[in-house]
Amino acid sequence: MSLRVGVIGAGVMGSYHARLLREATAGAHLAAVCDADPERATAAAGGARTLSDPLALISDPEVEAVVVASPDATHATLALACLAAGKPVLLEKPIAPTAEEGWQVVEAEVALGRRLVTMGYMRRFDAAYLDMKAAADEGRIGAPVLLHNIHRNPSAPDWFTGPMPITNSFVHEIDISRWLLDAEMVSARVHAGPGGEPLMIVMETDSGQIVSTEVFINARYGYHVHAELVGREGTVAMAAPASSVLNHANRHGFVFPDNWVPRFAQAYRDQMQAWVRSVASGEPVGASAWDGHCATALAEQIAQGMAQGTVRLSLPPRPAPYGKG
Repeated sequence: MSLRVGVIGAGVMGSYHARLLREATAGAHLAAVCDADPERATAAAGGARTLSDPLALISDPEVEAVVVASPDATHATLALACLAAGKPVLLEKPIAPTAEEGWQVVEAEVALGRRLVTMGYMRRFDAAYLDMKAAADEGRIGAPVLLHNIHRNPSAPDWFTGPMPITNSFVHEIDISRWLLDAEMVSARVHAGPGGEPLMIVMETDSGQIVSTEVFINARYGYHVHAELVGREGTVAMAAPASSVLNHANRHGFVFPDNWVPRFAQAYRDQMQAWVRSVASGEPVGASAWDGHCATALAEQIAQGMAQGTVRLSLPPRPAPYGKG
């Protein structure tokens, strides 16, 4: 039986998720698309029904599960509506604009007594990160002591201002670092280059590991994510994310994409397929609402305290329904 999925938001990510459900996901199909722009909704729907009211989509009996890819400010409200309706939701990051709102989602899910929220931190499904995680968990590099991250974008849009490099971009590194190291971050210090970027954010975990992350949102040359995990007996690092290398005009190399979608295209496909299977089996996959809250809460604390030097980070006690990591 095919899972009937509704998608809220038909921008870059919403339309991509809709296409995955239409063309590349077994066991599910696109039932409806909701967007404030009717033309955009129709284009993403590819023949599926369209709506303009996201709450109507969530309550629609013909929609069994929901993907939320609407603007960040709507995420918590729509996640809470999905929980109230008892419907599984794949929620794009961040969980909410503030940690307080994110915690409301966690509390609602805890009260419900079962996990229905899967956060769209797709890097947990990326082959390179999975290889790094396996190398660490299997002891092939010894005990991990350092994690180096790079997060570069070619340019930031005009609306990408204030703390957003931390609260909208760096949240990916917070989540993947917690997952790779199976640890919590307890302190952070932010160093800014001339003019405010790039940022170098250095965190320490509760196990004493060091996590360094460069966040450069106007790097010009392309979208580039890289990571290297250093252990006591070896290291594991990402290889170049390319399927081919071009030799031409005295140059040897590959092309960086303009944005994150081509780099993580397979991860998005694998995430969607895993989520659909998890809805059928009842076994949660990927990042939880708790993980989403942690990423937003830590980013918020770092952004608010970055001018003060070292920031001491804290999280509430982990609620019982959420396992380690």
